[in-house]
Amino acid sequence: QVHMVESGGGLVQAGGSLRLSCAASGNIFNINDMGWYRQAPGKQRELVATITSGGRTHHVDSVKGRFTISRDNAKNTVYLQMNSLKPEDTAVYYCNADIREKGFSILYRGYWGQGTQVTVSS
Repeated sequence: QVHMVESGGGLVQAGGSLRLSCAASGNIFNINDMGWYRQAPGKQRELVATITSGGRTHHVDSVKGRFTISRDNAKNTVYLQMNSLKPEDTAVYYCNADIREKGFSILYRGYWGQGTQVTVSS
């Protein structure tokens, strides 16, 4: 089994900063891409940023210049540094990772964290 545990959410004023962390643990052979998504009330879950195992990143336009995704491969952990937060960033943030488990399968599966609430007050 694989577990994804998120931390770092909370309440912050507009212009403030938060850092989210997501650690994968368990029966892990290898992790490919990792990413962050978010879902605001009444809206669909949307991509925020992704990072490859080699460190190549992609950030959606709405967070470019404010959010930075990074990862520590030794710790199987992905981070999201969020600066200059805006009320419209309020959402539940989910991490995602493509993981190959130890064993005979060579397939990668997508795993999700439990979600962490980020609330930005104006």
